Amino acid sequence: MAPPDVIVPLPGSQGPRDRRGRPLRDLRISVMDRCNFRCPYCMPRETFHDRYRFLGSHERLSFDEIVRLARLFVRLGVRKLRLTGGEPLLRPNLTDLIGDLTAIEGVEDIALTTNGVLLAKYAFELRAAGLRRITVSLDSTDPETFRRMSGGFGGLEDVLSGIEHARHAGLEPIKINTVVQRGVNDHRVLDLLERFRGSGVIVRFIEYMDVGNRNDWRPQLVVPSAELLARIGERWPLEPLGRDYRGEVAERYAFADGGGEVGFISSVTQPFCGDCSRARLSSDGVLYTCLFATRGTSLRDALRSGASDDQLLEVLHRVWVDRADNYSEQRREPRESAAGARKVEMFYIGG
Repeated sequence: MAPPDVIVPLPGSQGPRDRRGRPLRDLRISVMDRCNFRCPYCMPRETFHDRYRFLGSHERLSFDEIVRLARLFVRLGVRKLRLTGGEPLLRPNLTDLIGDLTAIEGVEDIALTTNGVLLAKYAFELRAAGLRRITVSLDSTDPETFRRMSGGFGGLEDVLSGIEHARHAGLEPIKINTVVQRGVNDHRVLDLLERFRGSGVIVRFIEYMDVGNRNDWRPQLVVPSAELLARIGERWPLEPLGRDYRGEVAERYAFADGGGEVGFISSVTQPFCGDCSRARLSSDGVLYTCLFATRGTSLRDALRSGASDDQLLEVLHRVWVDRADNYSEQRREPRESAAGARKVEMFYIGG
């Protein structure tokens, strides 16, 4: 008989597939809906002001509840976990959760996405808890552009220091996610690359997306990855790299001179819905199957009303096999269902 802390996998190692044949492999867990930035494309200050009501601590999933659900997701095929927010490093004792998640049999990779402001403080503690790699959201290394894109906050030097602390702690590979907006920070792309070329840090440029309902998204603000690729290639010749795994969202290129690599995430101009294997869990326990979802499935009430593991597994299984999300593809050929529905906000479920 298996030890009580080991969940026996369900029959069939492949796990369930959704209506488009996509397996469940990645779970993104938002541990905190609050953030210490007010990036206009995610949490614009005019909406998320001092009087905005965020979740209370009792409304968020406890660490025990998160670990229990993660174990069940692993039984359905999940192999990668990513902790997100809001800003996850605002969650007290986060390293305790990381330690518990790393102990789950079947988890192959745990990562964390952060804005980096608190990273210098926690980098070595995170690594000691079992975290292996980290992604930092950084939209510019120019102080004024950084301030504009963080909602009026400073902290650029704190972020850069956090990246260095993460390197020294062994949280590698470090990836930087940069959301590019035309007329806002696209003129600083080469400067940002210059800062990190040759350092081992991988910069990934993300097309500005219409996540949520409050970020004033307009197609003319999108800088297509193909345009960025050509611009960067004029400065530093690039060579295409293959994907590391099926479902990888970034198209990867290596600098021909050996200066590292750069990635492009092109959800707007080159949707990758067909290979999406990600589910998202909000900090209050709602399961979403798409970054652009209009509704989710609450798991918190079931957890707190005494549902068994088998009952929860049935819910998770049903949600995934019923999934048919392809919003980014719909965006390219607008339909009423894609354009008119109210979408969940990015700060609530992570990127």
